[in-house]
Amino acid sequence: MVRKSKSARPTPNELDPMIHERLRLGILSALVVQESLSFTELREVLQTTDGNLSAQARKLEEAGFITCDKRFEDRKPKSTYRLSAEGREALEEYLEKLSGLLPNLGRARGRAAGPLRAGINPLTSHS
Repeated sequence: MVRKSKSARPTPNELDPMIHERLRLGILSALVVQESLSFTELREVLQTTDGNLSAQARKLEEAGFITCDKRFEDRKPKSTYRLSAEGREALEEYLEKLSGLLPNLGRARGRAAGPLRAGINPLTSHS
């Protein structure tokens, strides 16, 4: 059995697929900077449809990453979303792994374009 050392770079397969989907990542990112957002606010910020937002928010809610408070305001339904402690922790872990996949950008920015490209391991071309 091979053990991974803490210094080993993560692989893309280690990224949480629940968070990695574009709209779910957007929902979590919006909620990490705002204490709460209504369904309408999220829809506008993320520029998506009601159906898509509803489906992706439900998945995050079922995973325990967000909470949803549903109530009526002036006889209209109003859903308000918040990031849960579990969601915050999962997002932080996701971002840590994602940053581990990237080259050292701070060091690379001080160099010419050549060394930056050399720090990225591209897939072999078949051309």
